[in-house]
Amino acid sequence: MASLMAKRTGRPRSQLPTCYYEGYLEKRSFKDKTSGKLWTCLCGNSLFFFNDKRDTDYVEKLDLSGFMSITDDCTQDRNLDAARINLQMKDGNIKFTAPNAEARELWKGFIHSVAELSLPTSLNLLPGQLHMLREAVEQEKERRKSVPPPVTDSSPYVSLKANKPACYQDVSRLEAELLLDREAARGNLLLRPGGGNGNSFAVTTRQDLDGAVFRHYRVTYQHEGGFSIDVDNPVPCASLHDVIDYLVGKTNGVLIPLTFEGTYERQISFICSDSENGEKSVQQAPSNLEPPSLPPKPVSRIATPEAAPAVVEEEDLYLNVQLCVQTVEEKERETVDSSEVPLPPPKRAVMPPVSAARKWLSSTSAPSSSRDQKMRLLTEASGQIPLATISELKLKLEQKAMCLE
Repeated sequence: MASLMAKRTGRPRSQLPTCYYEGYLEKRSFKDKTSGKLWTCLCGNSLFFFNDKRDTDYVEKLDLSGFMSITDDCTQDRNLDAARINLQMKDGNIKFTAPNAEARELWKGFIHSVAELSLPTSLNLLPGQLHMLREAVEQEKERRKSVPPPVTDSSPYVSLKANKPACYQDVSRLEAELLLDREAARGNLLLRPGGGNGNSFAVTTRQDLDGAVFRHYRVTYQHEGGFSIDVDNPVPCASLHDVIDYLVGKTNGVLIPLTFEGTYERQISFICSDSENGEKSVQQAPSNLEPPSLPPKPVSRIATPEAAPAVVEEEDLYLNVQLCVQTVEEKERETVDSSEVPLPPPKRAVMPPVSAARKWLSSTSAPSSSRDQKMRLLTEASGQIPLATISELKLKLEQKAMCLE
């Protein structure tokens, strides 16, 4: 197991939180097919495992935020002096083997104190050892005050990655140096992706000291939430924006983030061609242009029904003709009564204006002969008695004259 774990590279020991207790432990878990003796450091609220005491990079990390209990494992070990420990976590059970019973009690005391921030009550420890546990609890409380609150998002790195500062550039280490060298007038600091598994960033800076001096700072994502600048004393930051603000503030503004926001024009201009010679020139638009007026709101119109054309019934037409005939007969009667007075020439009766004839809507058979006669009456010149009516009147007058004789 030690050979397999050696391939993994973690953060250097100098960049870890304060170490409360350390020593050799043999680690066994359900996932581990074999056990391995590792140098174990309780730094902050995590256990860091190293292949050897002299190693600077840890190979595995165990976060104690899922701590439930730590108890003795009474199973016998092949080494009679060794003492086994059972660490119950929320996601599984991990077994450790300490070199002796005293080391087991210290490990149980420190892990419980740091995870629960309280001293255990059922341990066989000396007063000096209890004092060490009490100091570890106080130091851990102070350390947690400076750590930003955890991000509640299910994927904090993905959510924070979308909210990167303006000086972020997706370039490599060498490309970052070339970019800062070429754009020295714009800024001397940029944020870029870090190496490894892609869950880290890096800050590259450039300054002049008998030539260009480049420095690179690693920024890692914390499991508790937020980010950390990995220096001798790691600097916790809630976001990537805070990382940039911290570097700018601590250097009194010497470091300037590199941004590429362009300048904007202050006046509206356009290129126009001369109608005579065709030469193009830049013209400035008038500055006193009035804003376009909004079009009037459409007014809803209520459709008013048109007056239906008056329909002249055929019966009204016949009534008018009959009235005209009656009027002529009355005038003839008055003329007959005055025998001495010569008969004046008959006056032409004035007919009232006749409305336009209705159009036949039916497309079937043609109208009958009676309808033709009515239509003929309608199409006669307005204001004149029809010829048929005059002939009928003459016939009646002749009959009456004969009766008078």
